[in-house]
Amino acid sequence: MVRTGDRPPAPAQRLAITSGHPSPQAITTAVSILRQGGLVAFPTDTLYALGADASNTLAVRRVFAAKGRRLVHPIPLLVGDVAMAIRTTGDLPHSVARLIEHFWPGPLTLLVAAPPGVSPLLTAGTGLIGIRIPDAPVALDLIRRLGRPVTGTSANRSAGKEPKDADEVYRQLGHRVDLILDGGPVPIGSPSTVIDVTVSPPRIVREGVLRRHAVLSLLTTRSRSPRAEPGVK
Repeated sequence: MVRTGDRPPAPAQRLAITSGHPSPQAITTAVSILRQGGLVAFPTDTLYALGADASNTLAVRRVFAAKGRRLVHPIPLLVGDVAMAIRTTGDLPHSVARLIEHFWPGPLTLLVAAPPGVSPLLTAGTGLIGIRIPDAPVALDLIRRLGRPVTGTSANRSAGKEPKDADEVYRQLGHRVDLILDGGPVPIGSPSTVIDVTVSPPRIVREGVLRRHAVLSLLTTRSRSPRAEPGVK
């Protein structure tokens, strides 16, 4: 059940789930909550994410409230594949093709120009939106079943301890979210690397699990454009 403002906060529902082979029933429950404007915490490859339907403004506001996050800080998106990324943001720069092939799915967030359809809440007025394909079956199943991007901010209070497992998520957000998908500890346990590809040369905004040299060494302006086809990573 999605919590509303007319009742005291109740503990989040918590469902154990196998990270490598998530239960269809658990994913169905999570997708239903997202479609109703609810919040779902789930494991990715990097950290647990706090997911809301990114097209639902009220749900996005709930993400800010749950985290205690100021509206001046943007929120990135998680997508299910390159095709969804292109549908969301438009064509991706040619220069990032090798990054996408090497690091998607994976711990790389690209900052790209936000099209008019992306909520200004997500961009915090910057005109940019972060986008990533996580390398995590639970996250991918959830996003693909929903059929559109979900918010990909970490499932913790702002400035709180990084949520590497569901216990930490519950400690910080247990009365602020509707569902926690408990897939055990995440494999990486560090944030994604964020790179702004709207500038030339692209700029590392946050050096996460992928180190600066590993990312920048793959950048080229002569790469082919990323294509929305099954084999592209």
